[in-house]
Formats: sequence, C-alpha cells, structure tokens
Amino acid sequence: MKTIGLALSGGGARGIGHLGVLKALDEMGVKVNGLSGTSSGAIVGAFYSAGYSPDEILKIAKETTLFGYKNFLIGKAGLFDMKTFKEAFDKYIQYHNIEQLPIPLTVVATDIVKGEIRYFTDGDLSMALMASSCVPLVFQPIQYESTIYLDGGILNNFPVEPLTGKYDVVIGVNVNAISKDIQKIQMKDMLDRSFHLALNKEISEKHQYCHILIEPPEMSRFGMFDMERIQEVYDFAYQHTMGQREEIEKVLG
Repeated sequence: MKTIGLALSGGGARGIGHLGVLKALDEMGVKVNGLSGTSSGAIVGAFYSAGYSPDEILKIAKETTLFGYKNFLIGKAGLFDMKTFKEAFDKYIQYHNIEQLPIPLTVVATDIVKGEIRYFTDGDLSMALMASSCVPLVFQPIQYESTIYLDGGILNNFPVEPLTGKYDVVIGVNVNAISKDIQKIQMKDMLDRSFHLALNKEISEKHQYCHILIEPPEMSRFGMFDMERIQEVYDFAYQHTMGQREEIEKVLG
C-alpha cells in the first residue's frame, strides 16, 4: 500500500477548507501517513493527527476562535494576544509534544530574527502551533527558544518540502486560489490579498512536487478572518475534492 503525505497551506478561516478536503479523503478511504502544515493548515493537521474527525474539528472551530480573532484580548502595541490559542490547544489536544501525535506532523513557522524557516517536528505542540499561526500585524510575535516567531506563511505557505521523498504520494492542498472576478475589495482584505498574490508564483512552482493537487478555485473570495462563512468554505472544498475522486483514486491505485 502506498504511503501518503498531506501538505496543508495556511489561509486563516479558509483553512476550514482543509477539513472539507479531509472529509472527502476519509470517505474515499485514503489513509494519511504524515502531515505538514502552515498556520491554519498546521492547526487542522494537529487536530486531525490527534484523532478528531473533520466534522468534530469543524464543530470546535465554530465554538472557539481558533480561526478568527473577534474574541481575542488586545495585548501590547494594539496586537491580539494568542493566549486563547494555547488554552484551546491544551483543552482539546491531549498530546503535549509534537512527536507524541499518532500521525507525524511538521509545523512550519518563520524565525523572524534569523530570517529563516523553522520546521518543528518535536517539542511543545502549543508553542509551535502559535508560532506557525502568528499573523504579522495582527498577533503579538511568539517568543520561544531565545528567538521570535511569526506566521510560517511568510516564508513557506505551502509546505510540501518536509514530505518530498518520505512518502510514495504527496497530496498538496492549497486553500488560497486567487479570485479575479471581484467587483470590490474591502480595506481589511487588502493585506490578505497582497500577501497571497506575492506568494502565488512560489506556490505554483511547488505544484510539480505534488502527485495530487487539491486547490479549490477562487478561495480568496472568502476572507482570512471570515468566520461567518466557514460552513460554506467547508462544503465548497468537500465538493471540489469529491469532484477529483476519479483522479485521486487513479493515482493512489
């Protein structure tokens, strides 16, 4: 049987799309042997590895602020405090360290001091997830292990590299496909759109390393913090993935 590695992009609330993809893969009988994730992709990967079903993770997302920001406390310099993240991780995930997770997980963060990518494969799970999810100009930077971390998407928002060569099949899931058919962009979406436009070329070049690419179209029409539409994001990604069923099953043999 072929081993399968699953790479999950960042994307804020659009990361809920990963759950729709996972639900579809589960229904196809696809067994994931390893995961890598950035930001919301890392969070989804951690919960999935810990044994939660996609529907269970969706329920938790609706009941908490893991993919939103409205209920966070304002901390230093007007930025949101990530303490609520840690409380949620510690409450719902029984594994303290990354290496304890049943499915191996690589969490991607940006060491902003050294200016390099950090791939967490062991150590404190909550700290790694907070580091990976620390969106610049929104959350307070994470100080950990004598350095400072920000969102992994700054340097790697589509982490296929940790899986390449380790698994027979690499499935890449990108939930940030740019929508070009829009009439108006709100100011709060400017940073989000600019960020992903800048990353577009790099992500496109990584497609070659994926045996299967799942990229629901025009996902940027969903805002990075648009929690009101997460059921729509979930359903859309699920349907898109089911539409690729024949292709997926052919590759997996």
